[in-house]
Amino acid sequence: MSKKLVLGVGIAFSVLISPFSQVFADDLTGGERKQVDNVAHRGAAGYAPENTIAGFDLAVDMKADYIEIDVQKSKDGELVVIHDTTVDRTTDGTGKVGDLTLKQLKSLDAGSWKDEKFAGEPIPTFEEILDRYYGKVGILIELKAPQLYPGIEEQVAEALKKRNLDKPQNEKIIIQSFNFKSMKKMNKLLPEVPIGVLTSNHTDTTTEALQEFSTYADWFNPNYGNVSKELVNQVHSLDMQIGSWTVRSQEAADLLFEMEVDAIISDYPDYVDPRN
Repeated sequence: MSKKLVLGVGIAFSVLISPFSQVFADDLTGGERKQVDNVAHRGAAGYAPENTIAGFDLAVDMKADYIEIDVQKSKDGELVVIHDTTVDRTTDGTGKVGDLTLKQLKSLDAGSWKDEKFAGEPIPTFEEILDRYYGKVGILIELKAPQLYPGIEEQVAEALKKRNLDKPQNEKIIIQSFNFKSMKKMNKLLPEVPIGVLTSNHTDTTTEALQEFSTYADWFNPNYGNVSKELVNQVHSLDMQIGSWTVRSQEAADLLFEMEVDAIISDYPDYVDPRN
């Protein structure tokens, strides 16, 4: 069954049950809120250093449905998990990620900047994250600035295929990027893995733009400032799902619940899951 067909069935089902959902819209329970995917942005980044094992472990403990990770390449071609294209902000080092070898990146302290109790947290590799977390939590993989790293799409695809994750169960692997050309390529390399497009640009929310995205993407993931009920309905009408970022307040999370998005990407998983 194709990705689009699976999503279409889900949307059709949601239409059928929507009258019942409306009855309870003003009185959400924990169970109802769990229908929205809780995505821990760079791990539980509000509480632990982003893109580290400490942050991802905490996200799992906080019952997140997915962890969101950022993937780049070292100078010697290894896939590493870090957000910025330089190491300056989140480590005790300096320089561009792509100018440092894996050994150099691994020698950096990626935890102390957040709190001394996280001193010594290393930058993890992509494969370390896959091996540690797949089966425990979903993984939302962002290719960060893929235009800087020729061949990163093939390398990510190979790492997933090596682990038989090119056909993920329950869509627990998703790949996304702000680089639309890269996502078109990933859709061809991994046709059974859901693809997401990221944007903070309002011009990407037009009917024409959304129709283009729907030809290769399964998720449309805008900044929460661009989300409206009309946009959510448009995205759903094109058999895509919508996940919004980056939520850093309970008010923002509650607003997105009201908009009926499919996923909330937050530094604070407890804002999304009332069980915490």
